Amino acid sequence: MIADKLYKKAIEISPVCVGLDSQIAYVPGCIRAKDISEGEKIFEFNRQIIDAVYENVACFKVQVAYYEALGIDGMRAYAKTLQYIRKKGAIAIADVKRGDISSTAIQYAKGHFEGDFESDYMTLNAYMGQDAISPYYPYLKEKNKGLFLLLKTSNPSSADFQDVLVGKRPFYELVAEKIEQWGEAFIGSEGFSAVGAVVGLTYPSEFLRIVKQMPHTFFLIPGYGAQGGTGKDIAQIFQDKICGVVNSSRGLITAHQGKTEDTDFIEYIQQAVMAMKEDIVKWL
Repeated sequence: MIADKLYKKAIEISPVCVGLDSQIAYVPGCIRAKDISEGEKIFEFNRQIIDAVYENVACFKVQVAYYEALGIDGMRAYAKTLQYIRKKGAIAIADVKRGDISSTAIQYAKGHFEGDFESDYMTLNAYMGQDAISPYYPYLKEKNKGLFLLLKTSNPSSADFQDVLVGKRPFYELVAEKIEQWGEAFIGSEGFSAVGAVVGLTYPSEFLRIVKQMPHTFFLIPGYGAQGGTGKDIAQIFQDKICGVVNSSRGLITAHQGKTEDTDFIEYIQQAVMAMKEDIVKWL
């Protein structure tokens, strides 16, 4: 099960997930000056980051919007980035947040678990219910793939719908029950399901309740660094066992900005990744 592999990387290496939300404004001058397309510049930036840190992180998350914005050139960079991550033996999360009726979901599953854009995990929107999620199940069983379903997200207005009370319980708790149930058929040897959930570090008290409610769910955790989450916040969530990976994007891949535009940019990013790793591990 992919969840076993990700869990082992989280405990043996670190629970850090590097978000490759790469755009040309983040690329240093030494790469921007090359006579290649913007997409190729972004891939070269990503490649150097992957090479520098893959042995110290659990996984990489690639946010498709940054690549879609560049059209076909950007999507070539997206495909090459996913392929390069997996070639290095690392785990690639496609942050695509798909969510649609089952006939469309079948095509999304094929598009992101096969072919040019193949990844190990996909992010999905769970709020249309199980028939928008079940078309991905065959890939979990037969192709060793995994899902991270949106549950309690890190953005400030997530409360508009996710916190609405149904009876005396917030709506996200009902969604949490469903995600835990959907994942029961895909639990690996380490006790975690291939059906995971996205919960933001920006709501630590809610997160603690969710962890208790979802003992077999592995989490993708945004909200560290630029969004305010700290290693101390993570320690509370991981107090019983490491049950997720913690993503940082801008806080890592822009670490060189204002310091260098030369080839040593990668040293600053590498230092930022190691500092994040140490900030998390020291509390565990």
